[in-house]
Parts: sequence; C-alpha cells; structure tokens
Amino acid sequence: MTGPAQWYRFDAAAARLTLHIHARPNARITGAAGLHGDALKVHIAAPAVDDKANAALITWLAQALELPRGAFRLKSGTTARRKVIEVQSASAAVAARAAMLAG
Repeated sequence: MTGPAQWYRFDAAAARLTLHIHARPNARITGAAGLHGDALKVHIAAPAVDDKANAALITWLAQALELPRGAFRLKSGTTARRKVIEVQSASAAVAARAAMLAG
C-alpha cells in the first residue's frame, strides 16, 4: 500500500513502514502540514539543535500512529530536513493511520 505521492511504503511481509518526512523545526506547534512533493511535511515545535527536533518528531509520530517510540528508527536525514523513518512491527492498521496524516 502506498500513499498518493509515495510518501510512505508499507511492506506487509516484513511488517515495516517507511516514512518520508520533510521536517520544519522551530514551528509554533508540532503537526502534519500536508504533502511536500513525495514527503509528508511536518512542523516541529523544537529547535534543530542537539537532536531535539528529531526526538520531537519521533514522539509525535509515535503518538499519531499509536506505537511505542522504540518502534521508530531514523534511517537517514539526521541533520537534514528530508528524513526517512522506518517503523518496525507495523500493521495494515498502522499504515492506514499513517495515510490519514496527509489529510
């Protein structure tokens, strides 16, 4: 199952969900802001220093997808706006919740 702009990929056999995120740190609030090309744009209410924005992004995703923080791994983009996040032990229900984040 893939999103309209390919911003997420669900591999049912591996129980893995891969998310492409365009992060905007230093926002007033944390939340999804639609699509940015082939990525989900997420405003993050944390500065991009000392990994604070990445931690806030993972916390927000964990709450939005109803999974523990430990299920998420920042695969690439630690210091970039463009990030790839891998979600382990994902199900079709988690993929459906992810799809709803884009609106």
